[in-house]
Amino acid sequence: MMTPPAPAVGRSPATAQRPREAAAMTDLSTRSTNPHGTRTQQPAACPETGADRPADARLDAGARLDADADASAGVGAGDRRGARDRGWIIRTYAGHSSPAESNALYRRNLAKGQTGLSVAFDLPTQTGYDPDHPLARGEVGRVGVPIAHLGDMRALFDGIPLARTNTSMTINATAMWLLALYQVVAQEQGADPAELAGTTQNDIIKEYLSRGTYVFPPGPSLRLVTDLIAYSVAELPRWNPINICSYHLQEAGATPVQELAFTMCSAIAVLDAVAATGTIPPERMGEVCARISFFVNAGERFVEEMCKMRAFGRLWDDLLRTRYAVSDPAARRFRYGVQVNSLGLTEAQPENNVIRIVLETLGVTLSKDARCRALQLPAWNEALGLPRPWDQQWSLRVQQILAHETDLLEYDDLFTGSPVVEERVRRLVADATAEIDRVQAMGGAVAAVESGYLKSALVSAQAGRRARIETGEDVVVGVNRFTETEPSPLLAELDTAIQTVDPAVEPAARESLAAWRAGRDPSAVREALLGLRTAAGTEVNLVPATLACARAGVTTGEWADTLREVFGEYRAPTGVSGAVGVGGDTGAGATGLGDLRALVARTGAQLGRPVKMLVGKPGLDGHSNGAEQIAVRARDAGFEVVYQGIRLTPGQLVAAAVEEDVHVVGLSVLSGAHLDLVGEVLGGLRAAGAGDIPVVVGGIIPSADARELARLGVAAVFTPRDYELNAIMRGIVDVVRSRHALDHP
Repeated sequence: MMTPPAPAVGRSPATAQRPREAAAMTDLSTRSTNPHGTRTQQPAACPETGADRPADARLDAGARLDADADASAGVGAGDRRGARDRGWIIRTYAGHSSPAESNALYRRNLAKGQTGLSVAFDLPTQTGYDPDHPLARGEVGRVGVPIAHLGDMRALFDGIPLARTNTSMTINATAMWLLALYQVVAQEQGADPAELAGTTQNDIIKEYLSRGTYVFPPGPSLRLVTDLIAYSVAELPRWNPINICSYHLQEAGATPVQELAFTMCSAIAVLDAVAATGTIPPERMGEVCARISFFVNAGERFVEEMCKMRAFGRLWDDLLRTRYAVSDPAARRFRYGVQVNSLGLTEAQPENNVIRIVLETLGVTLSKDARCRALQLPAWNEALGLPRPWDQQWSLRVQQILAHETDLLEYDDLFTGSPVVEERVRRLVADATAEIDRVQAMGGAVAAVESGYLKSALVSAQAGRRARIETGEDVVVGVNRFTETEPSPLLAELDTAIQTVDPAVEPAARESLAAWRAGRDPSAVREALLGLRTAAGTEVNLVPATLACARAGVTTGEWADTLREVFGEYRAPTGVSGAVGVGGDTGAGATGLGDLRALVARTGAQLGRPVKMLVGKPGLDGHSNGAEQIAVRARDAGFEVVYQGIRLTPGQLVAAAVEEDVHVVGLSVLSGAHLDLVGEVLGGLRAAGAGDIPVVVGGIIPSADARELARLGVAAVFTPRDYELNAIMRGIVDVVRSRHALDHP
């Protein structure tokens, strides 16, 4: 609940649900040494396309990165500069409000030199709801663009030639649906599906562990993944149908070893599922592997992050050779893209985030042998709210300066032969291999999700990280050390330092949806949905039926609801009950816990029963790291905790608060929908005769919104600036004591 899980953990409404997906590749497993002892490189496939050159998404499709021209031009006599390596694809993860506004943003970014598109979808689109669904309340257009039907997808890419565009789409549970819409729009533009280049994220396993945008149980979800892979290999040969993500695991607290191991276990689960379908003969598994890319996180410990990328390449190469008998070195390339870490961005002294972003970028660009081939950077102010176009431009310019003004791309690998690097890589590979073996012995990634092992491991690792920050063992400049500061001119007008979403966006989306439904052929829609339902009850590939739905005018919610009827829905383990928290009165994070426990116990005695707290995640926001950390620390402090996981309606939370007879309700909202959702909870409590139960709220909440929440009746608001969990717990106890007129200690 409350704050995001970091010292001012920077997840803005714009990024709270964004995976920052950017498929990219680099060849970490096919390097060789020539007779002269210098490193050589196999021609690396273009990020997400497999072509030898980056596919440029600019409207002028003939434009190419300057780095490409430099690489082919050679070096003149006496010129000290070496031939330049290709630059990476430069992306900005973008989308908000409406398809038309997002289209305009894409065009501006391309004109500024961005060389690839990365589409952010809003939460209703990601979780299979139409804008008029009750769970979509407050979420439409917040963290991405709403796409409810084919008309929306047409508007999103209006005037952008998809045959010449490399598009990355951050979408998972509804990936098949969004790619179907994209393919139909491309065909309407005259494109051959075989020309389409890009990536759908489509990594559902990590959704059960971190982002929370899953819909169906693991079995049917893996079927959707494997159906899309099989279809893409046959019909979309330049498209990456899955982008296996370690990014979100690190955001959820994973150590480098856990990030490596859990990602490889997810890859094994997907590849084994593909093989089990029987649609891909063993001798063609190399074609499948060649179309799999990865999406990786990069933190401030950039030396270790560079070593981690090398370890990924070795693990992937070994896995494909030994488990799937892939003999072609090109098919075994570890192809990855990067979004640098957003977890460490701080609300306090946010100007410091610029240098954090630059240092994180070095971890995936400084070493040629471990360099990403596509990159997108967060904005400096994402711990405050939704970045403005100017903020995104600043991040874009960071990449362009690094790629074009420095000599970074002129040298062979700087770390080859380093015993320090080699030892760290060896240790990472060995430890990750041991953890992979442990998970596989449990039955693999899906079994480890269902048992709660993976989630509990991440919650425990995050608790350890937070505890180290609280005690000062891990230094965060401006947060737990060096907190003295001058007023920042960047924040002189705090309410204008972030982008806001027009409240009219949601009603406009509902009106557009109603007009779309009124203008389509109802019989064609019924026929298409019947075909989808029938196919879902068999083992046939679901992509053809999904394409038929797209062409008939079916909506996102109708497609997903039809599959819900067949597959059912799912609630993943929260990981809280099995997580290891602070524990005793010694060790990291335990400072002041003894006094806090005594206060909680005394409060419970005065109330006549233990202090009981409901931790709630209203709406579609699936980033539960902060809520989980609050629940774990509250448990450690002696609270009785009720936490039912993500994606609950305000009405469900009100019912739980009344039924459980809690003393306080704590709500965590990271999607920017706090005013709508918290207001509904407060109104629901009053209507249920429980208006005396205090409500506290945490999340990425601008100052003006915090004041409005207080006016509505919220007892306390916590933001990323409140990084000390024990202090947050003490504040919550004080709220309970005040509400019950207990003496203040």
